[in-house]
Amino acid sequence: MAQELLTTFEAELAEVTLRPSEIAGRYTLFINKEPVYDRKRDGGFKEIKEIKQLVRDHIAPGKSLGHSDRKD
Repeated sequence: MAQELLTTFEAELAEVTLRPSEIAGRYTLFINKEPVYDRKRDGGFKEIKEIKQLVRDHIAPGKSLGHSDRKD
């Protein structure tokens, strides 16, 4: 997932940091220390397409994600 985000947001992201949680099963995505997605709060794991849309909406709202923007 980190590589996918770095590739998609090459100009917008300087780094992606993966940090183990002290709580088993915890998965939270932060952008500039702001929680954007939390597996427990949001009801399970999202597909990479949805994660990329969340990240885009926070860091580059006008950016097209091509096929990831299409509704299935």
